[in-house]
Amino acid sequence: MRKKKPREKNANGFFKVLGPGLITGAADDDPSGIATYSQVGARFGFGLLWTLLFSFPMMFAVQEIAARIGRITGKGLAANMIAHYPGRVTFPLVALLVAANIFNLGADIAAMGSALQLIVGGPALLFGVLFAILSLGLQVFVPYSAYSRYLKWLTLVLLAYVATVFAVHVPWGEALRHMFLPSFPWNKEGLEAIAAVLGTTISPYLFFWQASTEVEDVRRRPTEKPLKKAPHQAGTQFRRIRLDTLIGMAASNLVAFFIMLTAAVTLHAHGKTDIGSAAEAAEALRPVAGPFAFTLFSMGIIGTGLLALPVLAGSAAYAVGEAFHWPTGLQQKPWQAKRFYAVIAAAMILSVGIVFSGLDPIKALVLSAAINGVVSAPILILLMVMSGNRRLMGEFRISRPMTILGWITTGFMGAVAVALFASFPW
Repeated sequence: MRKKKPREKNANGFFKVLGPGLITGAADDDPSGIATYSQVGARFGFGLLWTLLFSFPMMFAVQEIAARIGRITGKGLAANMIAHYPGRVTFPLVALLVAANIFNLGADIAAMGSALQLIVGGPALLFGVLFAILSLGLQVFVPYSAYSRYLKWLTLVLLAYVATVFAVHVPWGEALRHMFLPSFPWNKEGLEAIAAVLGTTISPYLFFWQASTEVEDVRRRPTEKPLKKAPHQAGTQFRRIRLDTLIGMAASNLVAFFIMLTAAVTLHAHGKTDIGSAAEAAEALRPVAGPFAFTLFSMGIIGTGLLALPVLAGSAAYAVGEAFHWPTGLQQKPWQAKRFYAVIAAAMILSVGIVFSGLDPIKALVLSAAINGVVSAPILILLMVMSGNRRLMGEFRISRPMTILGWITTGFMGAVAVALFASFPW
C-alpha cells in the first residue's frame, strides 16, 4: 500500500476538520440563491457587490453562535427553544420555517430540472422529480457519517461559478471599486434588492441545520460529549467550529460574489436586466458568454441543488422532531426515527407537488423569501437570548464582541423582514 506523503496527510486532516460549517455555507448558494444573485447582478451590474462584503461578518457571527449552541448543549435549536421558551412562541416559528423550506425546495427542484433540460433536452418536470427521489433516497438510506462526506466533496461544485468568471472578460478595477466603495440606491427597487441579498445569505434553515449537525457529530463520535458535560474539549471544538464556519461562510459569499459578477459583466452589460430564475440566467449566458460558461453555470445549478435539498428537508425535520421530542438524526436507521424521516419525505413530496401544481417557481421563491424574512428576526432574537442564557450555556456564554455583532445582525434582519413584507405582491 502506498504511504501518504506528509502534505497529503495534512490536506486530508484539514478537510476532515471541515464539516457542518462548510456544508451549510455551500448549501446557502442553492438554485434559489443563484437566482437572487443573478437577478441583482443583471439589474444593478456592479452596484450591489458590496452587499456581500457587508453580509459576511453577520452571516459568520450568527452561524458560529448557532453551531456553538448545538455543540455546548448537545441539542439543536428547536429543542433548546422548546425547553426554555413558551410553545406559543416556538411552535409557530417552527411551522413558518417548515413552510418556507417547502417552497424553497419546490423552487430548487424546478430550477434543477430546468437546468438539466437546457443541457440535454427532455422533460424538466421529470428531471426535477428524479432529482427529488435521488436526494430523498440518499437521506433515508445512507448514514450521515457517509452522507456528510459526499456533501463535503459536493461543495467543490461551487468552483463552477469561479470558473465561469474566467470564461468572460471582467473589468476588475471597476468591480473592486464598487465592492469597496459602495453606493446606496435610495429607491424601492434598490432597497428590495439589498433585502433580497441579505435574506438569501442569512436564512433560518441554515441556523437549524448547522446546530443540529453539530449535535449529530457529537452523537456519532464516542469520545466526544456536549461541552457542558466535557468542558475540557471546549478549546479544540471552538477552534474547529470557528475555522469550519469561517471557511464555509467565506466560500458561500465568495461564490455569491462570482455569480453576481458574472451576471453583471454579461447580462447587465448586454441589456438583459430582467432575469426570472437560475435556469433563465444560464440560458441568457449562452449567447453573450459562450457555451462553456453556459454549461458550467447550468451544471452548478444542478450540483448546488443536490447539496441544498438535504439541508432544506433535513433542517425542517430536525426542527419538527426536536420540537416534539422525537428521535432525530440522519445517522439513525429509518425504523429508529420513523417520524423524523417521515417529515423529510413529506417535505420532499409537498415540494414536488408545488412543482406539478403549476405554481411559478419564481412565485415559490418569492413566498419562501417572504416567509424567511418574517421568521428570521424572531428566530435570531431567540438565538441571541439563548446565547447569553447562563442556565443553557453554562460557562460558555458567547463573547461580548460576538454578542454585539449578533444583535446588530438581528436588527438588520428585522429591517429586511419589514422590507420584504412591504415588497410582497399582495
